[in-house]
Amino acid sequence: MASVPASSSAGTLDVPSLVSQLMSVERRPITTLNTEVASYQTKISSLGTIQGLVSNLQTAVQNLSTNLQGFSATSSDTSALSASASSTATAGTYSFAISALAQSQSLAATGQTSTSATITAGTSTTVTFDFGTTSGTTFTSNGSGTKSITIDSSNNTLQGISDAINAANIGVSASIVNDGSATPYRLVLSSTSSGASNSLKITTNGAGNGVDSLLAYDPAGTKNLTQTVAAQNASYTVNGLAMTSSSNTVTNAIQGVNLVLSNVTPIAAPVSLTVAHDKSAVSTAVSGFVDAYNGLYNQLKSRSAYGNATAAGGDLSGDGTVRLMMDQLRGIFMTPASGGTMTSLSQIGVTTQADGTLKLDSAALNTAMAKNYGDVTNLLTSASGFGTRLNAWATSVNQSGGLIANHITSLNTSIAGFNSQISQLENRMTTLQALYTTQYTNLNMLLSSMNNTSAYLTQQFTK
Repeated sequence: MASVPASSSAGTLDVPSLVSQLMSVERRPITTLNTEVASYQTKISSLGTIQGLVSNLQTAVQNLSTNLQGFSATSSDTSALSASASSTATAGTYSFAISALAQSQSLAATGQTSTSATITAGTSTTVTFDFGTTSGTTFTSNGSGTKSITIDSSNNTLQGISDAINAANIGVSASIVNDGSATPYRLVLSSTSSGASNSLKITTNGAGNGVDSLLAYDPAGTKNLTQTVAAQNASYTVNGLAMTSSSNTVTNAIQGVNLVLSNVTPIAAPVSLTVAHDKSAVSTAVSGFVDAYNGLYNQLKSRSAYGNATAAGGDLSGDGTVRLMMDQLRGIFMTPASGGTMTSLSQIGVTTQADGTLKLDSAALNTAMAKNYGDVTNLLTSASGFGTRLNAWATSVNQSGGLIANHITSLNTSIAGFNSQISQLENRMTTLQALYTTQYTNLNMLLSSMNNTSAYLTQQFTK
């Protein structure tokens, strides 16, 4: 039991104060354990930060691998031709001559004096749209199926017909234009798909009525609508080979390349399209990889550093797991790649500095890619490539059961042990505080009794 302080000036003890002081001494082991818990929780937080930085490095490595497989497509005249390339493309240069762009057919109805006047009265009329190819006076359906709308008393105005067509979503768009004449309001119908196979044939079941007179259009017969734009395929050549497309967006002319035709080109001035590895994207990806690595390495280094007379140690000072991770990283960079003429990252301008971080020489990287792009790819993405090994390392470190997860589990186990000890000690403190309070309260009562006896005896001896 701790020593008992002297009595108060009144000859008795200040029990609450005394017990509080005693309990402060008794609670020192709990304070120490709480400090340990806080320290371990800080370690776990630091490991979580490192885990995130390992993920960042892995993402940067994977992005680098993706960009090494990527291609760019560069047009000499983007006003006529633009393009993008995927990883399935092949490097090459192509000459494009565009003689015609794909068009959607447009048809215009005869003018009306009002958009709200009734076109026809009486029974409802079914308007049927068919899509196909017109050759001379022959119409051949493209087999996509006929689409129909119904015109009745609820929509038998120019505006009603336009709205009904648009609401049906049948591959035809409708609008009303004003041509400024005495009968200015004209219904304009356009196929929503371009190409020669998307010409329109429009029939009604109300021959001779207002709707029929307005909309009936048979390329081989009666044409109550005026064709203002003919359906047309795009026509172009690639390296002299003639090609056509129903759309100005072409996805199958060159493997892995998407084309957008925007304008016809002069016969004497074809557009040149160059498909090549996207070295600019690779350079950006390598820079991102270097930044991600440096971000991780600096944190590993600072958080595991030992303290000294002038600076405190890191949250993970001397931590074995962090030290092992740093050793593994150094091992990856010290082990050369195989399978090509390049074996070291320094050959593509990525060098290790004195502090352990990486530095990128962009000019050296560009020179290496220009000289032998295949060897650069091998250096980074082959089975023994640095990117491949770093990706595997990141997976092993961050996965369930990996270095970081196991270390966090171990720390949490220790924290659970500390908390168990704290709980046991807290129970002991409750019992001990009650004991101290009882003991010193009883002692106070004894001292009070002794003081009373002393005062009585003093009084008696002084008579």
